[in-house]
Amino acid sequence: MLKRFKKCITRAIIVASITTLSSISWAAELEEIHFIVPGGAGGGWDMTARGTGDVLMKEGLVDTVSYQNLSGGGGGKAIAHMIETAARQQDTLMVNSTPIVIRSLTGIFPQSFRDLTPVAATIADYGAIVVANDSKYQNWQEVVADFKQDPRKVKVAGGSARGSMDHLIVAAAFKGEGFDARSVRYIAYDAGGKAMAAVLSGETPLLSTGLGEVLEMSKSGQVRVLAITAPERLAAAPNVPTLTEMGNQTVFANWRGFFASPGISDEKVAQWNKAFAAMYKTDRWTTVRDRNGWIDNYKADKDFYAFLEEQEQQMGDLMRELGFLK
Repeated sequence: MLKRFKKCITRAIIVASITTLSSISWAAELEEIHFIVPGGAGGGWDMTARGTGDVLMKEGLVDTVSYQNLSGGGGGKAIAHMIETAARQQDTLMVNSTPIVIRSLTGIFPQSFRDLTPVAATIADYGAIVVANDSKYQNWQEVVADFKQDPRKVKVAGGSARGSMDHLIVAAAFKGEGFDARSVRYIAYDAGGKAMAAVLSGETPLLSTGLGEVLEMSKSGQVRVLAITAPERLAAAPNVPTLTEMGNQTVFANWRGFFASPGISDEKVAQWNKAFAAMYKTDRWTTVRDRNGWIDNYKADKDFYAFLEEQEQQMGDLMRELGFLK
């Protein structure tokens, strides 16, 4: 009986050990991520945060995710919040993109990426020039013809402030046609959703945005993309022409990525990057990426920081060339 009892105990220990090991191997890498979005719902930042969070959670890389839209000050409100409440933001990531560099250069807010903890660049999104499906414009050349006749009649909506990414994309596109970039009539809206509503209602004929924000709508026939700022046509959007194929050499991709509050430990940054690296290997991420026309653009912490310093110089040069900086 004693021998049988020992066998039962041994078997129980083995089963318990297997169960424990199984629990460990399947445990999420992170307990929680709270995403802060510096703009309103429906914009590129919002889509990036929610698409990323959804994949991380469904793949078991994080237990729970939550989201907070905190628009204002061209993104400055969210940045200030991350800095001022840093002690309470140990599980928080703020999504951002090229505008964090642009708006710092123009002084829209006093902070820069150096006041935060750069965690990772994750995707890149090409610029798109868009019209409603019933627009009079059938192609980019017709827009150029109208602009040549009277620039004031060609209004362009964007989901961010003047001098921002959306503004720069369309300004560069018109400059590529030989026009003065400063003559572009850019109408700023708070986030991409409101800018899109303006175009669909006919309030504004054109929209400058990221391809990811409009790709699904173009496939469903709600809008038409006249041109994108990619060097060649994309597999995710084979019917969408590029500016380059029409003789306009404007090429630009807007990166998006994540930042933490200042003072976050290297260990925490490494945990986040381990989860992101695992996310890229999943089929679910491939589906989300391709649905939005994004490009994988992964750069972890130190490489991301070096990239930001390089882009700060490049964007400063471009903005001076376009007349947005002196």
